[in-house]
Amino acid sequence: MINDNDILVIGGGPAGVCAAIAAAREGAKVLLIEQSGCCGGMATSGLVGPFMTCYDAKGENMIIRGIFEEIVNRMVEKGFAIHPKDVLGGTCFSSWIKIGHDHITPFEAEGLKLILDEMLLEANVSILYHTTFAKPVLEDNKITGVTVLSKSGFENIYAKVVIDCTGDGDVAFRAGVPFEMGNEELGLIQPATMFFHMSNVDSDAIEADINDNLDNFYRKDGVNYRSLHWRVTEARENGDWSLNRVSIGLFRMPKKDEWCINTSRIMGVDSTNNESLTFAEIEGRKQADEIIKFFRKYVPGCKDARIKSTASHIGIRESRHIQGEYRLTAEDLLSAKVPEDSVFIAANSVDVHGRFGPKSNEYVPINGDYYGVPFRCLVPQKIDNLLVAGRCLSADSTAAGAVRVMPPCMAMGQAAGTAAALSIKNKHSVRETDVKMLREILVKNNVIL
Repeated sequence: MINDNDILVIGGGPAGVCAAIAAAREGAKVLLIEQSGCCGGMATSGLVGPFMTCYDAKGENMIIRGIFEEIVNRMVEKGFAIHPKDVLGGTCFSSWIKIGHDHITPFEAEGLKLILDEMLLEANVSILYHTTFAKPVLEDNKITGVTVLSKSGFENIYAKVVIDCTGDGDVAFRAGVPFEMGNEELGLIQPATMFFHMSNVDSDAIEADINDNLDNFYRKDGVNYRSLHWRVTEARENGDWSLNRVSIGLFRMPKKDEWCINTSRIMGVDSTNNESLTFAEIEGRKQADEIIKFFRKYVPGCKDARIKSTASHIGIRESRHIQGEYRLTAEDLLSAKVPEDSVFIAANSVDVHGRFGPKSNEYVPINGDYYGVPFRCLVPQKIDNLLVAGRCLSADSTAAGAVRVMPPCMAMGQAAGTAAALSIKNKHSVRETDVKMLREILVKNNVIL
């Protein structure tokens, strides 16, 4: 396992899993290295949910498919998810948000862990859990492997291609690839969130309270006053709410009494710094405790609610944006451009948190049905035989605010894994990938282009 590899995938989050499966299905020997004890990343360890939309902007056609769709279908078959075709915006499953929240996918994190293990093993992917990437092994400008740390100590693992799916672009950064950190022009990084799952809720009661107040949803000074903002105001006036949030992000899950809570907000978190991450984890759990006490005291149907689980990893929206052969821009997305070397299409809106203060959100839909993300965004500058996939792709901060969500990251992973396998098969650098051939293979594998 240590040296007999064609491809190393570093990070088993949404992008990494799809990269590993895609590469192995194309005949490559793949080793997936993950620092935690399961795959899924933000979807499992981070409890981030639901999967945001995989449909076009009109909500008519499912456009992110491929391995993502296979994962969803398996979860639906086993009762772990509700298919996006059955979930409409403006409902309890979408936190009563319509724009950009049509056809999202509620799912259970524990079920997803099982499905991902199953699919990786079926594809003959080798897996090393509890194994942390330390540094790249380089020969001039070529990456030949990585050094990892585990209970077995430090080890070098070699391969012909490495795919960086760490989210933070750790492999690319430590190999010397240039990057941007968050929005460097404004000196900001999107805030972190401690997601948690709440259970034992009388969902009929909470839904009735929100439905009775839908006409009271509004936006003012860049701040959205949505679900339960009337309850938050009451709690604040009574001294029971200290958070810099005005409403609650809550998404009903497949089980009727369970909800995914996306409300806590920790500003200024640098996920590439362990001190900053430690602060975020502690502060996130503290905020989650305040939020559940608020639910029990102020929200109908929640007097006996409890935290089923807090995330084992703080939810990260943004860190490094690796500089690649092309930098995706907000204008590319908002004008619905589809470059010739696009490796997937998406319609996810630009979603930027905290730019105008901790209470603020920007949500900007695209001006068209969908946009394309070019392969060049996955090819880092300077270092050969390295690809990136996931939220660390080459993009400006605003564009990354759209494609950082999980379905696009999974599509990126499938493209990167397929390209890596193609380079092994044809004995060339990933930088020299025949994009026409890559696109043909992706289409064969149910990717919509």
